[in-house]
Amino acid sequence: MSRPAAVSAGLDRAAEAALWTAIGAGCALFVIRPSFVGHPWTPGALLAAYLVIGTAAVLAPVRTGGSASFGVVPVTLIGVAGVLLATSAAGPSFPSPRTAEVLALNTVAAVAEELFFRRMLFGGLLRFGALVAVAGSAILFALVHVPIYGAAAFPVDLGAGLLFSWQRWASGGWGASATTHVFANLLAVVR
Repeated sequence: MSRPAAVSAGLDRAAEAALWTAIGAGCALFVIRPSFVGHPWTPGALLAAYLVIGTAAVLAPVRTGGSASFGVVPVTLIGVAGVLLATSAAGPSFPSPRTAEVLALNTVAAVAEELFFRRMLFGGLLRFGALVAVAGSAILFALVHVPIYGAAAFPVDLGAGLLFSWQRWASGGWGASATTHVFANLLAVVR
């Protein structure tokens, strides 16, 4: 291997190591976020965590491709219809505060989660194939929600993760899943 190729390969390994380190750190932040709740500093801490996670996901060197391209609008509409169908089948939700702060944090959380799971993690897993990227990002999405909602919510979060990951694959980007996730989070608060 020539010197420039070896240096290039080293940068690729370094970028790959940085990606997986960021994924591990992001998962840790998602898992510990329930410990932020109930303090006067909760909104600021959650906002800071989401901004750190989202920024890391935007800056992460990830692979693209490995996706279908059915278009963002139809894939988003399918996702929103799926959320509406699931919500109507689920029955009443648990009561939650309906303040502007809660709505804003739910929106920021949805975008940060989609950047993390459907841009960074999905992109990191694409080297193993689209099926692994879809399934892996959906499973990890469901797992990091267990500390917040409990193990009983795992199937619901897995279903949501599969929908969002399918949207990422079907549209070729994370915008459709982010739009659907924001819609789902807002619907959960207002219904």
